[in-house]
Amino acid sequence: MQVTTKWQGKKHFQSTGPSGYLMNMDATPAWGGEGKGASPVELLLASLAGCIGIDVTMILEKFLPSIEQIEIVADGVRKEEAPKGFASIELIFKVDGDIPDYRIWKAIQLGTEKYCSVSDSLNAVITHRLILNGVEMHKE
Repeated sequence: MQVTTKWQGKKHFQSTGPSGYLMNMDATPAWGGEGKGASPVELLLASLAGCIGIDVTMILEKFLPSIEQIEIVADGVRKEEAPKGFASIELIFKVDGDIPDYRIWKAIQLGTEKYCSVSDSLNAVITHRLILNGVEMHKE
């Protein structure tokens, strides 16, 4: 896979990959940017959530008609020293629907450990929480 990233002026960059979609990245004004896109670090968290989300929906394919909503909140804690990569990331899965929690837990585990190339590429501790129909579920 190849992604091309071109400078658009100041701190603004624009990337395009095989899908053809444009991704804008920019620094915040505090760092000399103009806020014309998400920060690369924001995109990294979004990529992780999207990757695991796609894997979870593929694993739970036959249960999707029973699921009303899936929301994934990625909460990253960055290291204090430069380059300030992520030390840890917590993924909070908020799911509404008529599906047993153990099926979702299994899909999250498989997504993270076997299928998600983004989580495999990160050097951070990744943990998970599941909130099913508004109730936090604990892994047994």
